[in-house]
Amino acid sequence: MAEKTAALTTEKTGSLDTKSEKALATRDDTLYLAPPVDIFETDDALNVIVDLPGVEKDGVDIRVEDGILTIRGKANYRPKANVLREEFNLQGYYRQFQLSDEVDQEKISAESKNGVLTITLPKAEKSKPRQIKVKVG
Repeated sequence: MAEKTAALTTEKTGSLDTKSEKALATRDDTLYLAPPVDIFETDDALNVIVDLPGVEKDGVDIRVEDGILTIRGKANYRPKANVLREEFNLQGYYRQFQLSDEVDQEKISAESKNGVLTITLPKAEKSKPRQIKVKVG
């Protein structure tokens, strides 16, 4: 699994007819942070652990399209008191990974707990190691 860098598109542009519109479409006015990720391999799956502090379950968007795993997260924080001064805004999270054929894309699952997202990418049956018996004879 390799990290994938892809152009962000914006929904504001609609259809892209000219060269300048296509150039603008690769620039999104939303700022994203690349969340830290740990990837572990077991015999049956790859496990991706993503730190998404402040992101609740409803703020996570995970998609697989054309073999690319896309993770987006948006933290929502609003103080309960009346805001007198606000010097920062929370950024969204964005990360992409190119999936190999070894991943069974239909069985991918995810779980979020306390700002930590765990994505399980099961290995396809054909890529799991197996022992071949030798016949004598």
